[in-house]
Amino acid sequence: MNFFLLTATLAGLTGPVDPAPAPAGDTKNLVETAVAAGTFETLAAALGAADLVDALQGEGPFTVFAPSDDAFAKLPAGTVERLLQPENKARLQAVLLYHVVPGAFPAAKVAGATSLDTLNGQRLVPAVAARGGAVSISGAGVVATDVRASNGVIHVIDTVLLPADKDIVDTAAEAGSFGTLLAAARAAGLVDALKGDGPLTVFAPTDEAFAKLPEGTVESLLKPENKERLKTILLYHVVSGRVYADQAAHLTAAPTLAGIDAPIANSRGKLSVAGAKVLSADLETSNGVIHVIDAVMLPSEKPAASR
Repeated sequence: MNFFLLTATLAGLTGPVDPAPAPAGDTKNLVETAVAAGTFETLAAALGAADLVDALQGEGPFTVFAPSDDAFAKLPAGTVERLLQPENKARLQAVLLYHVVPGAFPAAKVAGATSLDTLNGQRLVPAVAARGGAVSISGAGVVATDVRASNGVIHVIDTVLLPADKDIVDTAAEAGSFGTLLAAARAAGLVDALKGDGPLTVFAPTDEAFAKLPEGTVESLLKPENKERLKTILLYHVVSGRVYADQAAHLTAAPTLAGIDAPIANSRGKLSVAGAKVLSADLETSNGVIHVIDAVMLPSEKPAASR
């Protein structure tokens, strides 16, 4: 995982709120500030094991949601030790980058955001309690805010945030309602692609959606002689990159991997793609995001790239 490549990629994204400029007048960077605090020894060790120290000492700015030593201690016994093992370096990087947001977001801007895109690629969701105004981030309580550093800001949290660690295929299999979709992906030779690094966005028809097709359609598509047609249909449900529902709502079409744009409609907050309604949105996976839809989207028999 290339931390600086991720930073460069995400730097061009427009988030829900604009980050504040980097703090001025603080001489210690994020790592030095955390070490000086004396309550982030496990985090510091993890950053070292993940080879992320230099990155977080870079120019930034970054916002770090920093789990305290007590937060790490709440994890199941042996979790930290396993993550620190060299063979688990990629998973450790994914976990740590899930705590880092590009840009300097003071507490007021965090509380006002609907979501924050992390350097892991997945999102954090801030919430403010109705009573008392306590702030949480993806379920973790924020116990101290606005710890300033020369290249960003630290908010201390009481729980380690764990990103989704299952890929698109494994997530769909675990859900139990995408058996036909997965069978089709296998028949089309697309399973490895859906398990790859991505990221990808999949508009995933449920088994009930496939059952709504005319009788015999699925059986016909699964035949070896119809592999290319099946592949085109499935790729019509896949978009490159992570496209969350709030982002899709501002689009008129999704540029699919079939080379055909799928029209997007947003009616009173109800999202649909190529006529299929989005039943459940933003299911996070390690290599993308899934939106559950109620119908199979069928491109024309003779697709022509619209871009």
